[in-house]
Amino acid sequence: MANPVVQTSVCMCTFGMAPCPLMVSSQQTVMVNNMLQATIMDNKFPTFGMCTSLANPTVSAATAAAMGVLTPMPCVPAIVAPWVPGAPTVLVGGKPLLNNTSKLMCNWGGVIQVNLSPAFTTLTP
Repeated sequence: MANPVVQTSVCMCTFGMAPCPLMVSSQQTVMVNNMLQATIMDNKFPTFGMCTSLANPTVSAATAAAMGVLTPMPCVPAIVAPWVPGAPTVLVGGKPLLNNTSKLMCNWGGVIQVNLSPAFTTLTP
């Protein structure tokens, strides 16, 4: 069963070198376990540390300057699409809820996913 994703959930990019907390900005009213619930539109991240994707122009240029030795450069995520698939049957402020099985694509080829979410589902009898 998928768990809800909330503010401060830890995310990681496949080409990034450091985790980054998710900041919820798509809505400010729905809470889960006293934390803002994320939606598929919460796709803004400051950085994942250093980027190692050769599709990133800064990494490509630095690697070329270093005679082909992969040279990581600061990560500046280039994200234009929402998370997929989310939970299309559960809406939060008119947008699908974000769960921990969703993925987000960076234009530089990285796949961002949730590694740790402080929220969890609770089943009651």
